[in-house]
Amino acid sequence: MKVSFVIPALNEEGIVGKTIKSIPVDEIEEAGYDVEIIVVNNNSTDNTAQEAKDAGATVFLEKNRGYGNAYIRGFKEATGDIIIMGDADGTYPLEQSMDFINYIVDDGSDFVIGSRFKGTIEKGAMPALHQYIGNQLLTKMLNILFNSEYSDTHCGMRAFTKDALHKMNLTAPGMEFAVEMVIEAREKNLNIKEIPISYKKRGGGEAKLSSFTDGWRHVKYMLKRRFGN
Repeated sequence: MKVSFVIPALNEEGIVGKTIKSIPVDEIEEAGYDVEIIVVNNNSTDNTAQEAKDAGATVFLEKNRGYGNAYIRGFKEATGDIIIMGDADGTYPLEQSMDFINYIVDDGSDFVIGSRFKGTIEKGAMPALHQYIGNQLLTKMLNILFNSEYSDTHCGMRAFTKDALHKMNLTAPGMEFAVEMVIEAREKNLNIKEIPISYKKRGGGEAKLSSFTDGWRHVKYMLKRRFGN
């Protein structure tokens, strides 16, 4: 059985290599799995691609910028039976990957999503606007509209089976991809598990999220998805 890591990266020179090195490859291989690491270079203008290659990743170029575009490309290239996704900026605990794998293999989960709010958030890792208002409101809105029970719909560390990926219809090009995925998982009746994670401060580079612009994109996506045009 193979585990594929898919990491999107846009101008993450100085941190993408450290993020790749944080993946517990030895631990996963000792548990009997093969490992591949895919970094999707989302048309970076710095040395992101070479740094990722030097750290041991296979790098694919996706010229169309966007969070969703990068992941969709990476998922197409992934050959693993289990796919783990996470950002390149060092905020997500990829060293916790075996927890995600075990919930899929041992407990039969199809889709495992981390929860920063059930776990811990390092001081300064998330703006107060996001931590106490934005993420909470967007998660509550999604739960009401789609009859779900997520605690953190925007956590970017997730794992799922290849079969689950094929069941989900993922097309959103931008940040709204995050909510599209959790809605698809719910509507396709996947066996979903949330687990606590430790969220850390960004290890370098600049944040790509625009609080109000991306927040509004999420709201519009959810309303359109629920009620149509």
